[in-house]
Amino acid sequence: MEMRIKRLTDTAILPTRAKAGDAGMDFYADESFTLHPMERRLASTGIAVQLPVGTVGLVHPRSGLAHRDGATVLNAPGTVDQGYRGEVKINVINLGQDALIIEAGDRIGQMLVQKFETPALVEVDTLDASERGDGGHGSTGR
Repeated sequence: MEMRIKRLTDTAILPTRAKAGDAGMDFYADESFTLHPMERRLASTGIAVQLPVGTVGLVHPRSGLAHRDGATVLNAPGTVDQGYRGEVKINVINLGQDALIIEAGDRIGQMLVQKFETPALVEVDTLDASERGDGGHGSTGR
C-alpha cells in the first residue's frame, strides 16, 4: 500500500515517522505563528495527499505538544477523506495558559491512515435488543 504526497510549497516538509513501525506520521507547520490562550488556527502544512482507496486519514494531536504546551487538535481526530486532494490543514487550539509560538518546521499533528467500511444504510422501525439498550452517557457508571 502506498500514499501519494505532494508538496504545495517549496518550504513544506514531507510527513515523517519518528520510528519504524509508528502508526502516526508527523505533519509539520509550513508557517510560523503565535497561538494565544484559547485561540485556534487552521495551520498550513503545505502538503496534499492521495490516500489509498478504502482508507481515511485521521489527524490526531501530538502527545508532547498537548502535554508540554496545552496545544491540541480541536476536532480530534480530524478526518481527511480519500477523495480530498487539497492541503492538509490542522485545526490547532492552545488550551494552555501562555502564548505558544509555533515555528515553521514544528511538528503540529499526526495522521493515522486506517481502513474503513461504508455499509449500506437501511431504515427500519425497530433495532435488535442489546444488553446496554439505549443507556447513554454515564449509564455504565464511573
